Amino acid sequence: MSSHYEETFEGETFLRLPPGQRHEVICARLHNAVRRALAPTAPAQLAPTRTIVQVSAGTFTRPDLALVIAANAKPFLIAEIVEAGDHHSDTVIKKQFYEDARVPRLWMVDPRYNNVEVYHAGPHGLALRHILAGEEFLTEASLPSLKLAVKELFAE
Repeated sequence: MSSHYEETFEGETFLRLPPGQRHEVICARLHNAVRRALAPTAPAQLAPTRTIVQVSAGTFTRPDLALVIAANAKPFLIAEIVEAGDHHSDTVIKKQFYEDARVPRLWMVDPRYNNVEVYHAGPHGLALRHILAGEEFLTEASLPSLKLAVKELFAE
C-alpha cells in the first residue's frame, strides 16, 4: 500500500491520502500497458508512479501516470485515477492546471463508473474526445501498439 504524499498548487501544499488497493491495481495495469507500448527509442519516457511533475511555477502534482518528453521533462500524457473520496482534486483542480499548462493528453480514469475520459489539448484547452467503457479500448496515436481493453483495466 502507498503512503501519504504531497502536492503543491500555486505554492500551497496539500497532503493527499494514500490510494486504495483497487486504485493501485488499476495504476499498475496502466503503467504496464504504456510501458509495453513505449518503443525503446521513443522521445518520451514513463515516469515512476506519482513522480513529482512541475506543471507550472509553484504547482507540482504527482500523477498516477506521467509520460514525459525525455529532452525537457515536460509531461506529454498524464493519467489520474479518480479517488471516490477526493475526486474534486483530480477532476477539477488538477485538470485545470493540466489544461493551463497545455498538457497534450489527459486520461481521467474513474473506477467509480469503470470508465476513462480521454482529453486532447486544443486551441481552446482540453477537449473531451472519448469516454471509454466496457468493451472499448484505450489507445493513443503516439503509442501505436497501445490497445488496453477498458474492461481489463477495471477487472476485479
